[in-house]
Amino acid sequence: MSEQRPTLTTRQGHPVRDNQSLRSVGERGPATLENYQFIEKITHFDRERIPERVVHARGTGAHGFFEAYGKIGDEPASKYTSARVLNETGVQTPVFVRFSTVIGAKESPETARDPRGFAVKLKTVDGNWDLVGNNLKVFFIRDAIKFPDMIHAFKPDPVTNQQEPWRFYDFICSHPEALHMVTWVKSPWGIPANYREMEGSGVNTYKLVNAQGVAHLVKFHWQPKQGVRNLTAQQAAEIQGRDTSHATRDLYDAIERGDYPEWEFCVQIMADGEHPELDFDPLDDTKRWPEDQFPLLPVGRMVLNKNPDNVFAETEQSAFGTGVLVDGIDFSDDKMLQGRTLSYSDTQRYRVGPNYLQLPINAPQEKAKAQTNQRDGQMTFYVDGDGENKHINYEPSLIGGYKEANTPGYEYRPWVEGHLGRYQTTTTRDDYKQAGARYRTFEDWERDDLVNNVGGDLKQCPEPIQLRMVWHLWHCDEDYGRRVAEIAGIDLEKAKALPPLPNRPAPHEDRQGATYTSGELENGGAGAKSEPATSEEVAAAK
Repeated sequence: MSEQRPTLTTRQGHPVRDNQSLRSVGERGPATLENYQFIEKITHFDRERIPERVVHARGTGAHGFFEAYGKIGDEPASKYTSARVLNETGVQTPVFVRFSTVIGAKESPETARDPRGFAVKLKTVDGNWDLVGNNLKVFFIRDAIKFPDMIHAFKPDPVTNQQEPWRFYDFICSHPEALHMVTWVKSPWGIPANYREMEGSGVNTYKLVNAQGVAHLVKFHWQPKQGVRNLTAQQAAEIQGRDTSHATRDLYDAIERGDYPEWEFCVQIMADGEHPELDFDPLDDTKRWPEDQFPLLPVGRMVLNKNPDNVFAETEQSAFGTGVLVDGIDFSDDKMLQGRTLSYSDTQRYRVGPNYLQLPINAPQEKAKAQTNQRDGQMTFYVDGDGENKHINYEPSLIGGYKEANTPGYEYRPWVEGHLGRYQTTTTRDDYKQAGARYRTFEDWERDDLVNNVGGDLKQCPEPIQLRMVWHLWHCDEDYGRRVAEIAGIDLEKAKALPPLPNRPAPHEDRQGATYTSGELENGGAGAKSEPATSEEVAAAK
């Protein structure tokens, strides 16, 4: 039954005709600065909490170093990138890493079912490089304009102050691209055993650019040399009954006893440009790149070997941004990356202050000392420049002050052409295939935990949400949908009879046929393996 609803508007009262897409140059082109509707929405969202982070509030951190191998796979790193931090061997680049949960507040338990933030600040000789990602290699949405809506749906109800399953699944029902991430998060992969034994990923697609200006699409990954372990819902509940900070304790204690955690830094590389031969868009962060086609190539290693001296000064005031890159690493037209690049640094200026980069934890190393004409603002405690330069806070000047860099290098200048507009991604033809593939390659214990978690959640949801979620899951994999329906007591036939969502691509019809081969599943990210925590390990974590 149709109903009259108020019209969504901007804060200026202008009707919003499209709340699903950024304005971009063509369907796959870059977003543009005049995205007023998005800028108003995301910058307001960035300021919703004081002073706690809106997301990633619950976290812990550690210092360490990164060492490059000087190669990407078997090739010299210089073939792909001019970034010195990835080319020079024998150099230990200082790093600070902050691990976190996403949705919970600052004192929430670390056993929460939630993606884990994995943010790395590399203080290179050419300035900072922030790689801000998650433990899982995909995300819920592929257009940044939906981020405030997603977080609002996942956060507590503004009236009851309770996280409600119906809010989570109500959002997911209208965004089938999220099914892949949901399948990961609701499985044991949604609760890593600790921070040392989990993967990290930049999630978004970037570009590597070499000295000749040749670009390649790239995905960044951290692979733990300690292995990967995850918890079932029951194991997490046992730990949470005794310790809400088990992962912080585990990381701190390991470093204190000299058991320094280590990750291998790897990349996946793809030729720049469109890829019509693939059944997914490589710029879509809800999809993984199959690793049999795009293998993980080792680039370097990271070791964490020092705990913070003060949690607030270092861990809580550390500030990361996806726009913080060095020469040789560049942006792709990934719409989530473009939106995050505005949002993350804007959030830090609001949360910590406009001079957050003057804080030691965030400032670049001395060899790459910041020298700007930026002045004043809250909490300024030093001014760039020395001697006569302090009088000249503008550029250019005939008599002093800073001048533009005159360093060798190629400015990457991709060709951009297309009609400016708002686009739903049409090149991503199937939002169900990778979710179904992930389901089929889970171990039995992971699959059991997944269907019990989703089925238990759906018992608490209204019937329209129950039916649509089962419809979605059945189109991912028939067994997936059937088992969840049985656990939740949902009429499977009634769910299957629902029509497709309006203005959304129809699900892949040959669900069990034209899917990944066993080799693709084993090697393509969908087949990533973890070990369950043993009862002894759960007891130790208590």
